[in-house]
Amino acid sequence: MRKWVLPSLIIMAGLILCRSSVLGRIYIDIDSPNYRRTQIAVTEFQSLSPQASPTFGPSLTEKVSKLLNITGFFSPIPTQAFLEKPGGRIDFSNWSAIGAEYLIAGTYVAEGPRFLIEMRLYDVVKGEVIKANRYSGTPVDQTLIARQIARDVLEALSGEGGIFFTSLALVVKKGTGSEIGIVNFDGTDYVEITRTNSITLSPRFSPDGRYLAFMSYKNKNPHLFIYDVKTGSTRLLSSTPGLNLPGSWSPDGKMILATLSVDGNEEIYAIEVATGKRKRLTYNQDIDVSPVFSPDGKSIAFVSDRSGTPQIFIMNSDGTNVRRLTFYGNYNTSPAWSPRGDRILYEGRKDGIFQIFSISPGGGEPLQITNGPEHRSPAWSPDGRFIAATVVEGVKEKITIMNLNGNNQRVLLPGSQPNWSPVQRR
Repeated sequence: MRKWVLPSLIIMAGLILCRSSVLGRIYIDIDSPNYRRTQIAVTEFQSLSPQASPTFGPSLTEKVSKLLNITGFFSPIPTQAFLEKPGGRIDFSNWSAIGAEYLIAGTYVAEGPRFLIEMRLYDVVKGEVIKANRYSGTPVDQTLIARQIARDVLEALSGEGGIFFTSLALVVKKGTGSEIGIVNFDGTDYVEITRTNSITLSPRFSPDGRYLAFMSYKNKNPHLFIYDVKTGSTRLLSSTPGLNLPGSWSPDGKMILATLSVDGNEEIYAIEVATGKRKRLTYNQDIDVSPVFSPDGKSIAFVSDRSGTPQIFIMNSDGTNVRRLTFYGNYNTSPAWSPRGDRILYEGRKDGIFQIFSISPGGGEPLQITNGPEHRSPAWSPDGRFIAATVVEGVKEKITIMNLNGNNQRVLLPGSQPNWSPVQRR
């Protein structure tokens, strides 16, 4: 298996940060239900040394602009609309005239093989600096520096750092089988981490992002494995007769919920990651699958057909106090609990097509998130602000990322069953 190096493991080797900002103020409220994209101008980073690569600045500028755009929070203004060239004295009236609310300007110099970059974020209306940062890295660090700049801009304006240093695990088709891959949130640096030559499904990141649980038929039976993201090694966790399908990790990373059919029927178990010791949580003659912990670890959402059709249920983490959650629709499955704890996503069949819905853990009427083609296997971003899902069109499957209302959808890459890593760098 190939080793996947998360951004946090490589950026710190070549990146040094110095921070100054206007602390404690929120400039944009990304929680507002009426939030609109913020107009921002990203000017080209200017070289201050003749020996510096002339392409470094334009490339860095393009990456920062793209990252801000795909969040759905910003609308970078096209450079063709700019009324002044970067590098000189800033006339803020020229930027307010084209609708810019905020302005990013920067410079860079070459010192041997390294670049020293300075970024300044301005409030166009007030004509003042909101944040000024310095970064250092080699040319190969440019993408990571762009992510850090984008993260710092979002954090300075909203108080939150976003998902710039996150990854997604997914299932990719390989001939008649499937493998597990990991990709950055923006679709870059895809790495296939399994080589099972079999059917491999259901990737699940641990709370710290160090491990990835998955099920594979690599040993001819559906066993549960743990992949070490740092070392690239894999170990067998559960190989009971029948199904061994991972659900979710406990918040402390010590347990994995799983569906096992060791007794001939699909039931939910909690498995100790260190020892493999298991505890059965459900005792029902019907099928119980897809367990997922609440963020506080006190409750578990799961799917059962004990009411006649597949529906979402909730129980205490010890298996007691089982209650039905969904009552709309006759086929609801794949629950995903928000990191904030306030909503549960699931896929529900409506008019013969699966779409993504959201419901309060306390029950009530669900909210339909997606429309159009079939959407399945929802997953939350670690900040609870984005949703990843599988879009199915005929025999083709692709991963899309969207805002909480289903808007601003963008295709990540072909695949299915997305699962989001935690933020790997703050």
